[in-house]
Amino acid sequence: MANWNWKVVREFVQQHFGRRLSRSSCLNYLHRLGFVLKRPKKRLLKAKVAAREAFVACYAKLRLEAEARSAKIFFADEAHFRADADLRGKWVLRGQPALVDSTSPRWGEKASYYSAVCLETGEVEVMELTGNSAAATSAAFLRQLRGNHAEPLVVIWDNGPAHRGEEIREYLSTPALALRLVSLPAYSPDFNPDEAIWDWAREEVTANTCLGTTAKVQEKVGEFFRSLVERTAEVKQRCRRALQARADALMSPATESLTQAVHVDLTLASV
Repeated sequence: MANWNWKVVREFVQQHFGRRLSRSSCLNYLHRLGFVLKRPKKRLLKAKVAAREAFVACYAKLRLEAEARSAKIFFADEAHFRADADLRGKWVLRGQPALVDSTSPRWGEKASYYSAVCLETGEVEVMELTGNSAAATSAAFLRQLRGNHAEPLVVIWDNGPAHRGEEIREYLSTPALALRLVSLPAYSPDFNPDEAIWDWAREEVTANTCLGTTAKVQEKVGEFFRSLVERTAEVKQRCRRALQARADALMSPATESLTQAVHVDLTLASV
């Protein structure tokens, strides 16, 4: 579990053998010992294993219930896209610098959005956001979802401050709303397929590109979201997570416990 970069190798060799190696020699040792350079992912130490396991079972039950009621399950989240370049890996000829032009737009030049993805249909719902997210803007996004989809809805998102509050409680009191909110377990962004939508947008729109102004960001991100209407199969493929695979295993015919009805109303638990 050590962070085996070349400097650590040099320190190790110097302490144990009294030899000081060059950077290139240390890198050669790393390669010869089978090490490769990878972009790390965070291991969320605050995430509670028991809560995550319980959520997998809950999600499997929700899917069964949604199928029985012809309901749709949407995973939702928010994200920001800044006008300056989102620096990522770039292919260049060996020995050439990897450079990306930037006009150094101010930090406030950004576009913000809500989005939600339905893995069963590949549909993606999006709402452009003015200012910061709050209970009022979250309620507005729920109204948009409800207005665009006639089926009963289950919306799964994290328990952030913008996802709870008086405006949401007031909206949920609407008669015959047929909309249930479910909170993800804490510190579990890897359980939210909507994160893949944001990664995808950055890959196609903002990676190594300085758009310069909020208006240009909105134009390009808007084009990306409109293109997803014709890419539902790719949406399903890109957004599937380990959560879905684990839920699939629980939903096998041999698992009788998940055929029981869901008795816990999770609607108000997150607001």
